[in-house]
Amino acid sequence: MLITNSADVADFCAIAAKSDFITVDTEFVREKTYWPILCLIQVATRDEAVAIDPLANGLDLEPLYDLMRNTKVLKVFHSASQDMQILFNASGGMVEPVFDTQIAAMVSGYGDQPAYATLVQRIVGETIDKRSQMTDWSRRPLTEHQVEYAIGDVTHLTHIYDKLVSELEKSDRVSWAHEEMGHLRNKDLYDVDPRELWRKVRLRRPSRRALAVLREITEWRELSAQRRDIPKGWVCRDEALAEIALNTPQTSAALERVRGVNERFANGRDGKSLLEAVRIGLELPDDKCPDPEKGRPPIRGHETLVALLQALLKLRCDENGVAAQMVANRKELDRIATEEEPDVRTLSGWRREIYGNDAIALKKGEIALTADGLSVRVVPA
Repeated sequence: MLITNSADVADFCAIAAKSDFITVDTEFVREKTYWPILCLIQVATRDEAVAIDPLANGLDLEPLYDLMRNTKVLKVFHSASQDMQILFNASGGMVEPVFDTQIAAMVSGYGDQPAYATLVQRIVGETIDKRSQMTDWSRRPLTEHQVEYAIGDVTHLTHIYDKLVSELEKSDRVSWAHEEMGHLRNKDLYDVDPRELWRKVRLRRPSRRALAVLREITEWRELSAQRRDIPKGWVCRDEALAEIALNTPQTSAALERVRGVNERFANGRDGKSLLEAVRIGLELPDDKCPDPEKGRPPIRGHETLVALLQALLKLRCDENGVAAQMVANRKELDRIATEEEPDVRTLSGWRREIYGNDAIALKKGEIALTADGLSVRVVPA
């Protein structure tokens, strides 16, 4: 059912508010804008599924946003963070509480970051028709096939949720899944401070002054893109920001020599305001400049040990039916191999129980890996 009027939105949300959970998905476009254009919101209870058209003229979505904020109703997404970002931008509030089927599936042994289509096939036993996957959801009218495809996403999700919860309860891993979903409740993930975005632009061996300039010009770019509602890369690309921060041009002529900056930009309004941001960064007192991140010295000579730790990781994760990526990544294995007791997630909680203790024992030579036919097993050293 496609909803295009406010009364139907309110009626459906009143019914959905009585459910213990709802499944949610969104369709949006953002190729030419800074802010994503929300084009469709799909919501399902156990008994009914709808697609709500936020582009319908005069549609009041406040009942839907109230539903998203209703803490008595669990909201189920697949790979939740992007949909939650879209809804946060649209409503100005957090969606809570949340259940992410991708995370739950990783805990339940469906592999690293399993796609939604994979879960539909393995759990529901159906194959998704992908003809509408790359459609322009902003065009109206929507076709019957588009609406059917969109609603299918949330109806399948109800069955996936039921199955995963059942598996988590049987394996006593409900707490594991909720622990992994904890970051989704962090408001800072969605309400990003433009003043902190300089950390995402890479500089090679930066000085504190270069970082001060980078902080100012990155904030300038973000606010400019927001104000004009265009992609931030259309204002100035990361590579140009990095070069500006390192070389600190102070005139339009110097700015024009930066790779990726043209004459029109350098001599126009953008160029002038960017040079003003450079000036602010240059004049900042030394004690107000940010410190470079302290990188760890290069680690060498440990590759063979890491290879053993990786083999043990695969063995233990296969035995326990959990995605290896959730237990340890390469950086964590590097630190386990080279540090006595590093502060990494792999050596705490349920991860330590299924893998971390054995990883330390392998490093200390207390256990070993041996071939057993075509498989590998752990033996006392």
